[in-house]
Amino acid sequence: MTDPSNADPGAAAANIAAARTRLEALSTVADAEIDLADAALALACFDRPEVAPERYREHLALLARDVADRFAEAGTSDTIDGRCASINEILYVQEGYRGDDATYDDLQNANLMRVIDRRRGLPVALGILYIHAGRAQGWQVDGIAFPGHFLVRIDREGERAIVDPFHRGRPCDAAELRRLIKTAAGNDAELSPEFFEPVGNVDILLRLQNNMKIRHIRMGELAKAAEMVERMLLIAPARAELWRDVAMIHVRLDNLRRAVDSLERHIALETRDSLKHQSARLLQELRARLN
Repeated sequence: MTDPSNADPGAAAANIAAARTRLEALSTVADAEIDLADAALALACFDRPEVAPERYREHLALLARDVADRFAEAGTSDTIDGRCASINEILYVQEGYRGDDATYDDLQNANLMRVIDRRRGLPVALGILYIHAGRAQGWQVDGIAFPGHFLVRIDREGERAIVDPFHRGRPCDAAELRRLIKTAAGNDAELSPEFFEPVGNVDILLRLQNNMKIRHIRMGELAKAAEMVERMLLIAPARAELWRDVAMIHVRLDNLRRAVDSLERHIALETRDSLKHQSARLLQELRARLN
């Protein structure tokens, strides 16, 4: 593990610049063209700029290769179960990845570099590795819009499986899914078809960063929370809700000029009249305070 005190400041600045360029480019390409794991590494670079990302990219390549080899060695027909078993064998048995139950809220669990180093992470971070390993084989593997706990969906010629990347790729049957939704949303919550719809790569990356934003807010680290949203805006600058989110954090930080700028962007992008009017009223108040 690299000692930050011995890091080359020039190399660190170059790593951050390269990460920023990678993330900004994502807003100009189709969602399906985004390399999910590589984008997550770029996000991780902001918190670990002293560490070059190449060895993590090599690890991702090895995961993909080893899953391919495992699947070929199994010698079974191509089935959903066979695909899941190959990913699970490499990710959880060979490489030892697991969900971090002991220190779930540790910020390292949402930084893909540290997840790879520690072999532990949040559901969405492990899900990114699971999706990467499957898609590298040409398989259809997606994150889904399940509330509260990130799950992965694998599809093959009309077959479908939903697995939990946090718990060693465990298949989720209806009973398990009902348990998860009630844990996330309360005993009155019920399963709904939209929970099983695939989500785009950008949404997965935003979910990863949002985990970090929430934890920084809980710790009272509002400036760091604002940084998390600003990273999200590199990826999704047209998301109105992100501009309002970062504006409200800057209001709490008394960064009124930045709050005004962000609210102006929110108003320009927002399509819902009620939220647009709320931001306009707040914007008027902030401008009065600045004057």
